[in-house]
Amino acid sequence: MSEAVSCLRLNPQAERRLKSGHLWVYSNEVDIKKTPLQGLQAGSQVVIEMANGKALGSAVISPDQLICARLISRDSKQFLDSSLIVHRLKVALSSRELWYPEGCYRWVYGDSDGLPGLVVDRFGGVVVVQISSVLMETLRQEIVDAIIKVIKPDAVVLKNDGKLRAVEGLPEYVEVVYGELEDNCAPLIENGTRFMAPVIDGQKTGWFYDHRENRAVLNRLVTGKRVLDVFSYIGGWGVQAARHGAAEVHCVDSSAKALDWVAQNAELNGVADRMTCWEGDAFEALRQLKDSGERFDVVVVDPPALIPRRKDIKAGEQAYHRLNQLAMRLLNRDGLLVAGSCSMHLGETRLPGIIRTLGRELDRDVLIQHVGSQGADHPVVPAIPETRYLKAVFARVLPTR
Repeated sequence: MSEAVSCLRLNPQAERRLKSGHLWVYSNEVDIKKTPLQGLQAGSQVVIEMANGKALGSAVISPDQLICARLISRDSKQFLDSSLIVHRLKVALSSRELWYPEGCYRWVYGDSDGLPGLVVDRFGGVVVVQISSVLMETLRQEIVDAIIKVIKPDAVVLKNDGKLRAVEGLPEYVEVVYGELEDNCAPLIENGTRFMAPVIDGQKTGWFYDHRENRAVLNRLVTGKRVLDVFSYIGGWGVQAARHGAAEVHCVDSSAKALDWVAQNAELNGVADRMTCWEGDAFEALRQLKDSGERFDVVVVDPPALIPRRKDIKAGEQAYHRLNQLAMRLLNRDGLLVAGSCSMHLGETRLPGIIRTLGRELDRDVLIQHVGSQGADHPVVPAIPETRYLKAVFARVLPTR
């Protein structure tokens, strides 16, 4: 950066978290008398200093947010530019290719890959980019150019319609900025199952790679089973279950369009004859299925985040309790409940605790056989628990002994 760079001075002892491996600076850690946050422009890059003036690294600023700065580098002379973007894309790519050589993965996972405010998903030759910060929006052409330089894709999509953009005061838009996209979808293969991801009209980037490993676990357990997939979206769990031998799969989602995509993906894998779709509110659908006497060998409940903010923890935990209670009531005498959560504010022990409590309430024996998290393409920063957000509890539910 050629222009003068501002500094952000921390309060005494506030550097301890950064020194322990954390990457965020909270607004109450800043010495606002010496370095006021007001007047700093969102998206600008600054040098973070200890109380004694010693530099700790460079960071990008969001002066109006609780997390007011995110570390870019521990080298205070290194700032995010086109060359650093290329380098970090290459580093992220090398780790994903080790785990997922088929070319379908989350290529960039924000802070974990040194690119805060940026998510990139790869679907073979199609790359979908989500930007949620002012700095990354400013550098969007550099990001696109870097992607083209590193992998020479067939198409690049900017899917910039997420809620976080509003927080940063950024407009929403979706645009194919390079190449061409067939039918607004991108093909992918996960766990031997083919999908078309609706990268233009679907949720987020069009697909959720984070549950890949958990879906692989379930695929080993469904042969000959009757499966219910709640909050199915485009069939990530359900279509894979059918592809791996489930006798019958029912998908529930509130979106008719999502269920159309389930049907298309089922057809793509030759399992449409074993798939049934139910449109409606998940809670109400579960009640109706119970009232009509339906029972399943496996029930998967993978809702959107029910705890969007820390202040929602109590209400969100109650919602997880109600949802999984309804799901557990639909299981056969010896059934498998797969309870998912993508809420980073739900503590790691809370979902197993909710399942344990439900077993006692419903007079069922519950054995937790596996607890999964996100795949390797969503790497965890050890000092930032929020980067490990995904939970998947596999619980065998039996008659009480």
